[in-house]
Amino acid sequence: MAVTIKQIADATGVSRGTVDRVLHNRPGVKPQIAELVRTAARDMGYVPNRAGKMLAAKKQPLLIGCFLPSVGNPFFEAVIRGMREAETSLCDFGVSLTITEVAGYDPLEHIREIRRLVKANCSALCVSTVDIPEIRACLDEIIAAGIPVVTVNTDVSQTKRLCYIGCDYLQSGRTAAGLLSKMTTEDLNILLVTGSLKMKGHNERIQGFLAALDAKRAPHRVAATLESLDNEGLAYEKVLHELKEHAGINCVYSVAAGVAGVCQAIEELNRKQSLYVISHDDVPTTRKYMQKGIIDFTVCQEPEQQGLRAINALFEHFVSDKQNMPEDWLSNAVIKISENLLDP
Repeated sequence: MAVTIKQIADATGVSRGTVDRVLHNRPGVKPQIAELVRTAARDMGYVPNRAGKMLAAKKQPLLIGCFLPSVGNPFFEAVIRGMREAETSLCDFGVSLTITEVAGYDPLEHIREIRRLVKANCSALCVSTVDIPEIRACLDEIIAAGIPVVTVNTDVSQTKRLCYIGCDYLQSGRTAAGLLSKMTTEDLNILLVTGSLKMKGHNERIQGFLAALDAKRAPHRVAATLESLDNEGLAYEKVLHELKEHAGINCVYSVAAGVAGVCQAIEELNRKQSLYVISHDDVPTTRKYMQKGIIDFTVCQEPEQQGLRAINALFEHFVSDKQNMPEDWLSNAVIKISENLLDP
């Protein structure tokens, strides 16, 4: 049987009005009384019902600020669709989103825009950002001020973020290496093209890829590692230069965005016959170059689920009066080849 506010009031010796104020995070209650009520509610297994959640949410609308380095990266369109789907399903509870998008991985810009969301009175943040000390300090400062943070798509190390919702990048990289090792036994001379070496997910994908090749004793070396910053033009220029300089490269691993630029350079040099080409994610550019036979396979990561679950995690945290601590959720690796490209 559901625990009621009256039962909590009886157990703690305070009024029902006081219990209601505490459970809905309204002011006017002494800290020691508030802690007594929260402890009793938690110990008794109190969970607000749906009607109670709606009433509480309407009294305290929840504005969630979302920050994404998504400009020029079509992958994030699906993440945003998932976020908007969650917003639509939760709008009756007073949930709304404000989404800030930037291009690239400039830490100063990321910090500036994240702080701008805080100044816009967001009650919670959902962020995808670089994994460097300055960002960690920024997020922990925001969290210490009482604003919970969920990391989405890529994590930030050693912070007090609420949870991580996103890709298992180590698994993703291992999957790519496992498939590649089934295609060939020849010595691999690999060109790695990543988005940014400041992104934890991109680095983990490379680590998983190389570790799996090591585990399989697949002979390989890395000819070069390029940062495209998810910019198609930059990816094209850098890959074109490396392929001209290193005729022995026989594998191009595109770790993040910039796939169109990578493939354009391969196509222009007429190098596909001598290259294995691997990418990630199911976006229009990967589809185009898989259909043209440039990309051998792509490993995807359920981006819409990431956006949806990240917003839901924050909502559930708030409606439980911040008692519910959501767990990390890792998306599955989904393998796409030209033959199943149109499958859901």
